Amino acid sequence: MFGRKKSSISGRIDTLIARSARLQGDVEFSGGLHLEGHVIGNVRSKAGEGATLWVSEQGCVEGAVDVPSVVLNGTVNGDVQARERVVIGASARVNGNVHYGTIEMALGAQVTGKLIPLAAGAAGAAVAAAKPAESGPRPAPAELPPAAVDALFDARRSGT
Repeated sequence: MFGRKKSSISGRIDTLIARSARLQGDVEFSGGLHLEGHVIGNVRSKAGEGATLWVSEQGCVEGAVDVPSVVLNGTVNGDVQARERVVIGASARVNGNVHYGTIEMALGAQVTGKLIPLAAGAAGAAVAAAKPAESGPRPAPAELPPAAVDALFDARRSGT
């Protein structure tokens, strides 16, 4: 009843890059690609197709990823663009920005970069247009020193 629902992106795997494979150059695919090896180059799907990339725990991409759906458990050294959905597993490591439609991220995943929602620009403009104008200037947000931020998080965790 309260158990964790295992969510993953379903689909078939049309292409497999095995653990012992090392590719140098860009990879363009359609359908499903399961990567257990090492790609030095960009990985992208053909335009207009609903493709999925699965990167296993041993898999590594040294370049940009541009695929509608991505399930990441390995390493990506570059930006990730997942127009539909990205699932970042506990053993995943991303050294770059993640642009996403929807995102699911497990505890333990590491992203060294920004998480950027793709629809945020359009949605933010619509909200700003619909919101009535406020009277008077808004105060600038206060910057807290790192030690104060840590103390706030510790207090919140302890329930005080």
